[in-house]
Amino acid sequence: MAVDIVMPQMGESIFEGTITKWLKKPGDKVERDEPLFEISTDKVDAEIPSPSAGVLKEIKVGEGKTVPIQTVVGVIDAAGDGAGAAKAAAPAPAPAPKAAEPARPAAPAAGPQIVPPAQAPRPAAPASAPAAASGPGPAPSRPAGERIHSSPLDRRMAKEHGIDLATVPGTGAGGRISKQDIEAYLAGGAQPSATAAEPAAAAFAPAPQRSAGPPPPPATSGGQVHVAFESAVPREKMYFGNYEVQPMSIMRQRIAEHMIASKRVSPHVYSVDEVDMTKVASLRAKAKDEFEKRYETKLTFMPFFIKAAVAGLRAFPTMNASLDGTNVIIHKEINIGIAVALDWGLIVPVIKNADEKNLLGIQRNLNDLAERARTKKLKPEEVQEGTFSITNPGVFGGLFGLPVISQPNVGILGLGAIEKRPVVINDSIAIRSMCYVTLSYDHRVVDGAVAHQFLHKVKETLENWSEPLL
Repeated sequence: MAVDIVMPQMGESIFEGTITKWLKKPGDKVERDEPLFEISTDKVDAEIPSPSAGVLKEIKVGEGKTVPIQTVVGVIDAAGDGAGAAKAAAPAPAPAPKAAEPARPAAPAAGPQIVPPAQAPRPAAPASAPAAASGPGPAPSRPAGERIHSSPLDRRMAKEHGIDLATVPGTGAGGRISKQDIEAYLAGGAQPSATAAEPAAAAFAPAPQRSAGPPPPPATSGGQVHVAFESAVPREKMYFGNYEVQPMSIMRQRIAEHMIASKRVSPHVYSVDEVDMTKVASLRAKAKDEFEKRYETKLTFMPFFIKAAVAGLRAFPTMNASLDGTNVIIHKEINIGIAVALDWGLIVPVIKNADEKNLLGIQRNLNDLAERARTKKLKPEEVQEGTFSITNPGVFGGLFGLPVISQPNVGILGLGAIEKRPVVINDSIAIRSMCYVTLSYDHRVVDGAVAHQFLHKVKETLENWSEPLL
């Protein structure tokens, strides 16, 4: 009996996924719920279990392909054996031949040759490059006012390229627009919508093509002639020396998109303070062994910082906010996102209702989220709805960092390394466990006065810690 393997829906707002790795190959035996392939969405990376025991008969969607949810990506023969399934497996289609790139001129033994612009040959455009449309973009492919179905990632991609989604034909179920539809629209030479373009999108626009006319005459200044030299090889393809080219993973691409969007949207401002962690470090050192024995979990410094951040957010709720157009949304729930470093990237799972948890509850929740993040077991809802974030470069020895705000938050707390330093206390020099803390905040919503008061509340809570550990 053949059992279809489908692209699962990992959350209500997720409508497509990218297969990053197949863990089995056609002919391999699989058990029910055994990890079968890995996917990446704009929320989480996850391992997808096998829906049935049997033999992997066919892979329909290869690695690196993005498809809508409920798409059949493979087939399991629930009653077949390994040898039979291996014979029945359809051979993978041969990849389409790539269009030939312009031949590069051979570099001479003495190094790259530099010639004046009058002699420099210009690279011919590839024959397969589509001609740009000379007139306005295509007419809307759907009636005015009709709802456009697309994911947040697709809408952001369209916005960055200045595309009106009403003009993009959707090939998904019910006319849903996918990433491939937008890429095909761009590849077809469509012009961006004038109304959709924004000044900020100029940074993403391709450089204007130069005319094929003769080069401009050399510029002169003070009797000296300045000659501009130009290589015949496009700048983006000029690689010299010993190097390795690694394509960005899907997660790395998503991180890049989110970081660029945050820096473009939020005017970042940074504040720094120093916290005396001596009392907390002493309490933790005395209680950590009994804490682990009693509760079967290790006690780290992070729950102390989370509790201190909660105290700051309660005192200054403007930090626990997001911006929607010209409306500031003050959140009643305090959901703390914690940046977790992975071998393949970074993810920010969220501790929901952190203000309702004690130190033990936060530590257990933190350990659970971090472990499942590293084993690709997180659910999409566990990386959503954060209202404030914390990142800890100090765990890698960093003195302090200036982190990028995790959208749509208006602030993120950065923690430096806790280390012993000489400090002045009551006109005497003492050795104390000190830690730098930084706050990156969105100046559209948060002013410097509020930011520094928030940091002072965090500092005060840690230096005067009173909550019992056991």
